[in-house]
Amino acid sequence: MIYGLGKSGLSSFTFLKKKSEVFLYDDNLSKVKALNLKKNSITYKNILKSTFDQIIISPGIDINKCKLSKFLKKNNYKVYSDLDVFYSFYKNDCITITGTNGKSTTCQLLYEILLNQKADVKLVGNIGNPILSVKRINKKTIFVIEASSYQLEYSKIFKSKYAVILNISPDHIERHKTLKRYVKAKFKLLKNQSKGNFAFVKKNDFLISQELKANKLNCKVVKVNTKKNNKLIEKIKNKYFMTETNMENLSFAFEISKKLKLKHRLIEQTIQKFNGLKFRQQIIVKKKFLKIINDSKSTSFSSSIGVLKSNQNIYWLLGGIPKKGDKFILPRKYFKNIKAFVYGKNKKFFNEKLKNKIEYKNFDNLKDALKKVFFIINKNKFIYKTILFSPCAASFDSFKNFEDRGSYFNNLIKNYFNVAK
Repeated sequence: MIYGLGKSGLSSFTFLKKKSEVFLYDDNLSKVKALNLKKNSITYKNILKSTFDQIIISPGIDINKCKLSKFLKKNNYKVYSDLDVFYSFYKNDCITITGTNGKSTTCQLLYEILLNQKADVKLVGNIGNPILSVKRINKKTIFVIEASSYQLEYSKIFKSKYAVILNISPDHIERHKTLKRYVKAKFKLLKNQSKGNFAFVKKNDFLISQELKANKLNCKVVKVNTKKNNKLIEKIKNKYFMTETNMENLSFAFEISKKLKLKHRLIEQTIQKFNGLKFRQQIIVKKKFLKIINDSKSTSFSSSIGVLKSNQNIYWLLGGIPKKGDKFILPRKYFKNIKAFVYGKNKKFFNEKLKNKIEYKNFDNLKDALKKVFFIINKNKFIYKTILFSPCAASFDSFKNFEDRGSYFNNLIKNYFNVAK
């Protein structure tokens, strides 16, 4: 049975339908009808009467908050992920990247580096391309996989020759219930590795260091010193890598490239041209006295710290659904450089975190907050300022996802400049 008919569930069905008898179920019954998959669909009542060999569950489903919760817990030993299905059929070299922040950017960067080295490389996973949707795979195909804690938690047999944990800070506690369980989900990636495999982890990351001490691993652990001045990094003139976060992502890309014995000249060439991903610390306006950054992907305080440290005179727009247990940790020396504009229904949460640290104002919505920002900065047009949209929260209060939220912000900026003309 495949439970959940999102991207990963549907790609699992396409992959498995000619290999086995497959039944489909989704909590949203109208989705099953809309997809015209009645032939393979199974009802809730029939699921409870049936026995399945395996249950492939979509990562977005919370086993504790779904219609099949009791059934899944009873049959937990049969629950697998699409990563497990992939591993059952293919034994290709995989570089699997997880962590709280920077996964997508690091995956994209590494993918482009390998592509420029003429490697047969596929970019898959949580970045948007389900791993089972990939075509034309041969023995030399390398997979760069972005893996979320949700995927790893459900995975049982998946192994990756190269595993990466970029960093760990409190996140997704509403799903994992405790920080300990969240960390353990990430570390499944390393614990499943064999002798001869490599794990890359951030050196001096407290939660990673604690978990390393508590586990005996079979793989070779490479501790990446993201503070060290690498000679190759010093050559990079790309301003995208000026933030602390992106510099750390770059450090990992270099260390992995070194292990893969890639050509330095081509690595440098790729990095100099790298533009990053949409809505991830993306500079959308660059004028003489103004820079506007769209960082809609930011869903926690930790994901915004790097960009807050590396810009000047910041007008910071934030709001949405905050992460349970999220903490705002920024050195005091940056406080006076930032003015915060908090929007949405969860203003109280953000106010408590910013209180006695950063000056803030509250607004009902993002549009009103941005309007106020422009009103303030237009009083003195000849002082350099940065408008930073880095919400530090989930988007589901008002938007479908972070892309929808990012597009909305871009349209607000576009409309403002059209009116200003």
